[in-house]
Amino acid sequence: MRLKPSVVLRLYSLCGILIQVAATKSKAKGSQGQFPLTQNVTVIEGETATLTCRVDQNDNTSLQWSNPAQQTLYFDDKKALRDNRIELLRASWHELTIRVTDVSLSDEGQYTCSLFTMPVKTSKAFLTVLGVPEVPQISGFISPVMEGDRMELTCKTSGSKPAADIRWFKNDKEVKDVKYLKEEDANRKTFTVSSTMNFKADRSDDGAVVSCRVDHESLNSTPQIAMQVLEIHYLPSVKIIPSTLWPEEGQSITLICESKGKPLPDPVLWTKDGGDLPDPERMVVNGRELNINSLNRTDNGTYRCEAANSIGLNSAEYVLIIHVTTTVALTSTVPSATAINTRDPNAMAEKDATDHAVIGGIVAVVVFVTLCSIILLGRYLARHKGTYLTNEAKGAEDAPDADTAIINAEGSQVNAEEKKEYFI
Repeated sequence: MRLKPSVVLRLYSLCGILIQVAATKSKAKGSQGQFPLTQNVTVIEGETATLTCRVDQNDNTSLQWSNPAQQTLYFDDKKALRDNRIELLRASWHELTIRVTDVSLSDEGQYTCSLFTMPVKTSKAFLTVLGVPEVPQISGFISPVMEGDRMELTCKTSGSKPAADIRWFKNDKEVKDVKYLKEEDANRKTFTVSSTMNFKADRSDDGAVVSCRVDHESLNSTPQIAMQVLEIHYLPSVKIIPSTLWPEEGQSITLICESKGKPLPDPVLWTKDGGDLPDPERMVVNGRELNINSLNRTDNGTYRCEAANSIGLNSAEYVLIIHVTTTVALTSTVPSATAINTRDPNAMAEKDATDHAVIGGIVAVVVFVTLCSIILLGRYLARHKGTYLTNEAKGAEDAPDADTAIINAEGSQVNAEEKKEYFI
């Protein structure tokens, strides 16, 4: 049986369609394992950003990069957007890499890499653009500042994205008690930040370096710093330092007037007991020093040193007492001792020890004599202790003579017990 030509043509068309459908299904099935891979990118304003899209398995399927406004930048190796800042780095079936130079804040956003399979597969990459803070400025600085006045310094910087951090330092020591303010700029992308430090001026702050430091991730660990050197004016401080702590008669002494202040104090003024120095020939002023020669008791008194600058006047006082050297001769109870200088602490101690020894010796002698007297008295009493007969017991009053008294005494022994007396 012969087929008609029209039927054969229809059979050929049907076979072609079936083959094409099978090929399309096979291609779609193979593309199921294909996925574009991208990464987020962070770049500093003005620098270059590189966007890369990779496909591990690709059967000659096209790749495309588009910007946040969904404008095509590159389709395979074909440039679609007229922007001289956008360049092609690599284009193949497995990779499409482009580069954006001189990045601006407006370039920030979500970029899309598309793989034209059935269906189209995409991957997102977010481009973050960091705004660099401007060099900080310190305002409110006044020089010089009077001691006791309050100072308010403000450090300010603009253009940072995200908002920068401001820290205060005084001589490399961080100041914590500060105020911080953040404001959004007119472009609604960057920020202006400021920080205020308030403190009371003290003389210890004179010459101190106050610095304001701006830290931001766009600065690559190299902060921006603004500095000011404080100048504090203050009243003089005065102190008198003697050249010796034990001025003696006939010797010399130098009183040094130490004064510190800013501005530097004028030459000092010396007075004694509220008046001028009484003896200019012996009392010589040399700059800030007062030299007194050949000291005597008339030099005793209160010496005053005054120092002044444009801020005011201050003074200090020193009471001068002249010590007279005297000697004390010891008695013969210490035959080896010689004259002792009352000024020498060792000699005075030796004298006190000697006096104590003499007193101790006297007390010992008195105690010894007392003990001896008690012992002798006790022995005497022990030796005479007992009984005795009175004259009446002995019969001496009634006897005409001694023999009779003796006889009467012998005969009266019986009653003798009644006339005994005891010595107590």
